[in-house]
Amino acid sequence: MPSLAAPRFDFERWFDDNGVRIITILVTAVLVTIVTRFLVRRFRRKLEGKPSLTQELNLQRATTLTHALSTAVVVVIWTLAFLLVLGTLEVNLAPFLASAGVAGVALGFGAQSVVKDTLSGFFILLENQFGVGDVMEVLTTAGPISGKVEDLSLRVTTLRAFDGTLHVVPNGNIQVVSNKSRGWARAIVDVRVAYGEDVDRVREVLEELFEEIRKDPVLKDWIMEGPSILGVESLADYALVVRVVADTRPSKRWDAERRLRERITRRLSERGIHVPFPPAVSPRPGDASTTGSLP
Repeated sequence: MPSLAAPRFDFERWFDDNGVRIITILVTAVLVTIVTRFLVRRFRRKLEGKPSLTQELNLQRATTLTHALSTAVVVVIWTLAFLLVLGTLEVNLAPFLASAGVAGVALGFGAQSVVKDTLSGFFILLENQFGVGDVMEVLTTAGPISGKVEDLSLRVTTLRAFDGTLHVVPNGNIQVVSNKSRGWARAIVDVRVAYGEDVDRVREVLEELFEEIRKDPVLKDWIMEGPSILGVESLADYALVVRVVADTRPSKRWDAERRLRERITRRLSERGIHVPFPPAVSPRPGDASTTGSLP
């Protein structure tokens, strides 16, 4: 009479057939993970060591990039290892892969914008398009936005506008970046003088002032080159417009423009050179501004 007892599990045979392969898969996954993290750390040190960027920006950029890269690679490694172990155990992967495929399609539709934002953020950081502290204008799908970058992550960029408004922009919506904080900036000051003034004398007065400005301890630190006179920029209705330019440090452009306007206005006044004002427009009888009625 045949025995009805359940067949005994032969662990040694199972281990010879499958155990060694599973252990090999897991050990390989661990080794690849270690090597990956080592390479990512070297990549991070390379990013941190770039001399063209500030140390704070280097650290922030390197941390974000390497964390995202390391996480993505480790997830891929262990997902493959898990699937290989299931295959070794002769688990039917067809239903699992089918379910995962359906779930992946559904998740893909739902997370499409998140993936787009994350990929865009990754390349923004990798290519060093901008960083924390940069002043820039961005063209987004919703229109132009300008301000100072307060935070930058893989998914969103946070901009503080000059009026204090905080803009949170998904990285996938950024189309064009105009960075005003890299290399150098140009301060532009338009000086208006009356038509009766001698342009050559105006030039002499300004050149004399510019020699003093180049020795000013504060402005000398802000201005990299100049200031200089480009010439008569335009003939306005009530004044000649003389354009003055100076190449400045990116963060000091607006400070330099304000200081130049102050110094130029004061010097022209001291030398008796008339700076005209726009003529007042007298309202005509019957205008809405005088009668209070709409046309």
